[in-house]
Amino acid sequence: MKDKNLLDDIKDKSIDELTDMANNIIINLEKSKDLENSVNDYQKLIKLKNFIDKKFKYSSKEIAQNTKEKINKILKK
Repeated sequence: MKDKNLLDDIKDKSIDELTDMANNIIINLEKSKDLENSVNDYQKLIKLKNFIDKKFKYSSKEIAQNTKEKINKILKK
């Protein structure tokens, strides 16, 4: 799978779905005996991990911002 295709497939998925995808890749890697395919799968897994990290950071910032806004509204009352 090309990098672009991988990103197109994963950008609209939830963190849980992405985690499931990563777990499936790990399971396949553990069963695999073919090193050529393993290298490709490891690269996909690394890209997926990085995307999950970025998505998690973005979600965390969004939650923190929403919480801060709610606290400020409460304090203004």
